Amino acid sequence: MGRHPVLEILKSERDINKIFIQEGLGGEKIGDIIHLAKERKIQIQSVPKSKLDTLSDNAVHQGVIAATAAFQYAVLDDLFEAAAAKNEDPFFIILDGVEDPHNLGSVLRTADACGAHGVIIPKRRAVGLTATVAKASTGAIEHVPVVRVTNLHRTVEELKERGVWIYATDMSGQDYRQWDTTLPLAMIIGNEGKGISRLLKESADGLLTIPMVGHVQSLNAGVAAGLMMYEVFRKRHV
Repeated sequence: MGRHPVLEILKSERDINKIFIQEGLGGEKIGDIIHLAKERKIQIQSVPKSKLDTLSDNAVHQGVIAATAAFQYAVLDDLFEAAAAKNEDPFFIILDGVEDPHNLGSVLRTADACGAHGVIIPKRRAVGLTATVAKASTGAIEHVPVVRVTNLHRTVEELKERGVWIYATDMSGQDYRQWDTTLPLAMIIGNEGKGISRLLKESADGLLTIPMVGHVQSLNAGVAAGLMMYEVFRKRHV
């Protein structure tokens, strides 16, 4: 990547996951990179040159590489602006700890298809916008804003203060086909194994369930999100 490009990325607002610096490397520019990275609380890792060669696919790297997010994240206001631009009530998807990149890609693809105004994900214990997610989304990642937040519960409370109704999926909830989707709303889809956290479930204005008659009483996160999103689409576009 090179020392100057890494410095410029550090000075920008772009999300950076980690800085890799070649072992034993010094100098003014490296010092500036380390200083800026520490200021932004970005992890710095000292690695052998061979690691940098692999990361850069043997391109010129000058002993430093920044691991950046594949795509830039939005902020919450961007989602409200996307809804306002279409003169529609807000419709957001909140993913509580979804770890499978293919599930996130699938959610983005469906969100784009059914007109959702954005997706909200947590920074910790969840997949971010990686190259695998981008590929699974088949281009939808370019069109659906994704907000990455430090605290999902706090974000849910802020959404409620801004007039958004929060719904969570739960086996004890009402049939999702009876859902009033004409309101400004956000729906929470849980982690593939653990589901939705207790705190988020308690914060919800309503619980929804997808009725099933089979032996397996849960659906893949991407499939569940798809069914719920299309219910909103169906009722808002009659």
